[in-house]
Amino acid sequence: MSRSRKRRCVRGWSPEIIAEAAGVRLVRPVPRLADVPPGPLRVTIDSRDVQPGDLFVGLTGRKVDGGRYADAALAAGAWGVLVAPEHALGASGTGVLLAADDPLAGLQALARSWRRALGAHVIAITGSTGKTSTKDLLAAMLAQHRRVVASRENLNTEIGLPLSILAAPAGTEALVLEMAMRGTGQIAELAAIAEPDIGVIVNVGPVHLELLGSLEAIAAAKAELLVDLRPGATAVLPADEPLLDAHLRDDLHTVTFGPGGDVAKLPDDLELPFSSRHMRLNALAALAAARAAGIEPGGRLEVELSSLRGQRIELAGPVVVIDDCYNANPMSMRAALDDLAASGPPSGRRIAVLGDMLELGPDEARFHTEIGAYAAECGVDVLVTVGPLAALMGPEFPRERHDAADAAAATHRLLELVAPGDTVLVKGSRGVGLEVVAQGLQAARAGNE
Repeated sequence: MSRSRKRRCVRGWSPEIIAEAAGVRLVRPVPRLADVPPGPLRVTIDSRDVQPGDLFVGLTGRKVDGGRYADAALAAGAWGVLVAPEHALGASGTGVLLAADDPLAGLQALARSWRRALGAHVIAITGSTGKTSTKDLLAAMLAQHRRVVASRENLNTEIGLPLSILAAPAGTEALVLEMAMRGTGQIAELAAIAEPDIGVIVNVGPVHLELLGSLEAIAAAKAELLVDLRPGATAVLPADEPLLDAHLRDDLHTVTFGPGGDVAKLPDDLELPFSSRHMRLNALAALAAARAAGIEPGGRLEVELSSLRGQRIELAGPVVVIDDCYNANPMSMRAALDDLAASGPPSGRRIAVLGDMLELGPDEARFHTEIGAYAAECGVDVLVTVGPLAALMGPEFPRERHDAADAAAATHRLLELVAPGDTVLVKGSRGVGLEVVAQGLQAARAGNE
């Protein structure tokens, strides 16, 4: 068993302690055997992923009741299972049985208890766009001086965030947590689990307008993070963002970042591996949070960006792909086009493969039309639109353009278009599935090596 697995999660906690921490009922403790660890090595919600020593939490979903897989998890060597009472009482096999009327609430309570036991500095990050990059930047800054754990990939929901907390080993000194928002109350729920010392709102923009209806409502949903900060905690906010003014608190230490803010400039001795305007703004947000945690970063920052969020992939040809297809909205689309404009090749073309931006509400046509015009302003040479909404970008783009119905058609067209020296940006909402385009281009170029 690897050293990393031995260090993870609530390994030293007995079944009785875990039951109390999670607010659940202990149906059966683990046998007191020398080869059985006192507590679980890891927490998972996927019975297919269970490894010996894990605690399996069987969540009740719309289509699948995870508790039905309690026996399979125990057969795979799980330390124990946390499931609904009917599954705990009927489970067979060796292992701890924990029963909860609401297994998700038990998972969240266990994560909150582990967060308190860690004693780590907890920084929570939300925003309409750029929160993942800011999380990655902040983790890199803190890692220069602290033992850091950050949310992995998209573990930023009411399920993912507790798993991120429980993945932090004992001895973690800083915990950087990303918080997703799709509706009212979600950030408040996440903040109640994480109990952050520092809350960062990267920005407020037209994301999930279809669900929330207005920018003011979006700001209020993001500001739930401020509501739940303890008195004396630090709020890191964008400078000159009036939508957040109504949600400020006098008992918080508020630090602003960006032009005109408290943190308006990166230190001269901090070397970043990118130059785009939006990434440098995200770096200012991360710097403000790092300083609030007592860290002053310096030197070259080694940043590992999460997948599908702006990674630059160099292919044979040479061809560069900017893989930014995790999601899209008007703010992030403009930022990605800025990045393409700033980092495009001295020779070769700038090609933008842009997909539909979803959940924008009644103004969705206008938002897409404006992006077409912005792509032209940014010097894009070739525009490939993917989907019916993205096609609305075309009339405002005066240069070479191609409209594709879906990601497969866009991939076929792009393989015909791309030439040595080109830089290709791939970006669209997750539902468009543009990762197919980036993967297709990589596979084709690999075959040409």
